[in-house]
Amino acid sequence: MTKKSPIIHKIGPIYCTPAEIRVYLAHGRVRGISLKSIYTYYDYRRFISDFYQEKKALNPNYSYRYIAGKVGIDHALIVKIIRGQRHISGKMVEVFTAFLGLSNRQREYFRLLVTFGKAKNNDDRKYYFEKLLAFSEISEKQIDSTQYEYYQRWYYTAIREILNIRPFKDNYQWLAETVHPSISVVEAKRAVRLLERLGMITRDDEGYCRLTEQFVTTGENWQSIAVRSFQKEACKLASQAIDLVPRDERDVSTVSVSLNEDGVNRVKEALAGLRREIIEIAASCQSVDRACQVNLQLFPVSKIIGDKPEEHS
Repeated sequence: MTKKSPIIHKIGPIYCTPAEIRVYLAHGRVRGISLKSIYTYYDYRRFISDFYQEKKALNPNYSYRYIAGKVGIDHALIVKIIRGQRHISGKMVEVFTAFLGLSNRQREYFRLLVTFGKAKNNDDRKYYFEKLLAFSEISEKQIDSTQYEYYQRWYYTAIREILNIRPFKDNYQWLAETVHPSISVVEAKRAVRLLERLGMITRDDEGYCRLTEQFVTTGENWQSIAVRSFQKEACKLASQAIDLVPRDERDVSTVSVSLNEDGVNRVKEALAGLRREIIEIAASCQSVDRACQVNLQLFPVSKIIGDKPEEHS
């Protein structure tokens, strides 16, 4: 049997034959290996998939059946796991961490990835996602953590819009009172620091904050969690506005309707068109003097009702 030697990899040692090592050297892959650090992943199944693809590139004979034999499950299940169709069972997590050659800390992160991937509701996903963000050894995770924070408080976006209206230097009392409902000076300072870290504002030579063209983009790994948190904050703010904002400064209207699936989709399309129109209106405004929040909502207030008449018990 050909003896295998280790190549030290970001996720741990990969044991290769001399011939496989020559393939790595031929492709220049030892120093610039394509598999990213495990800490950049939020989906454990994508990590396993990338691990498989990396090994496959090194050795064309590497297969799902080989992985299945090493971890002791059917190769068809391996395929479904890698494709994101099935989850690893709890008892198999340690088997996979051993097979992947992870360090103790990397195993801890992998276990958390599995738990996060299996979370059933948004509160659990938010909780475990924030635990994943705690593994912040690398710049990629620190960037995600800051962007994620941007969506946790409604007044972060409000302050960004306020700074688009009037030059601001250090009068945090004014800034805190300009936000409506007003916030504390501490919260205003925290918001400005966050916008600076995100590169959404910068200071000119005189120390005034200026907006940049930098926008926060929600990556696919954490988009739903971050946006849901912000949407909940925005809905609470709308509820408060009914009592706190004079009627001539707001517009709140509701309508209850009966729809089928096609009707729901058409309303969604109409709302999407309205969102675009609102953005165009905002872009065309020249002398802006206030920051506003516009919420568009559509949600069911009943379950789907079939054609059968009501049955009495």
